[in-house]
Amino acid sequence: MTKIAEGLECAFASRGFAEPSVEDLRDAAGVSLRTLYKYAPSRADMVLAALEHRHRRYLAHVFDDLPQESGASLDAIVTRVGRWMETEAAHGCLFHAAVAAEPGSARLRALLERHKAEVAARAGAATGLRGSETALLVILEGLTQTWSLRGDDAVKAARRLAHALRATS
Repeated sequence: MTKIAEGLECAFASRGFAEPSVEDLRDAAGVSLRTLYKYAPSRADMVLAALEHRHRRYLAHVFDDLPQESGASLDAIVTRVGRWMETEAAHGCLFHAAVAAEPGSARLRALLERHKAEVAARAGAATGLRGSETALLVILEGLTQTWSLRGDDAVKAARRLAHALRATS
């Protein structure tokens, strides 16, 4: 399933949610159509599998092995989100894109909410800013949305805002 989800994630990230045909998704997953449908019986299940895989990869990329000191962990989180945008998500958040492609999907909306809540909670815990999770999420989401327009300047601005939040908390 991990191999399938990885291939699906790559396909959706590079081509969006509407464009790839089931055959394209099968090829991206590197399995037969029968195997693909065994693990992901519908296109909606394929999208969810891809996003669940991305969720785990993103959390590991941003939060694994952070420095122990809260200020250093704050810098590391912002830097890692910027690096993620540069290498994995230059077009913006794949979770938001999935919900935009299918706004009536309660399952996608719930996954988006769970993903963002976990990011906020882990950021608050890692930086010593518990109680400021929403503000941290606004900063990280702002970075995610402006990275494609401003690149490293967006990272620098997010870092300044994060430290201003820390100074006022």
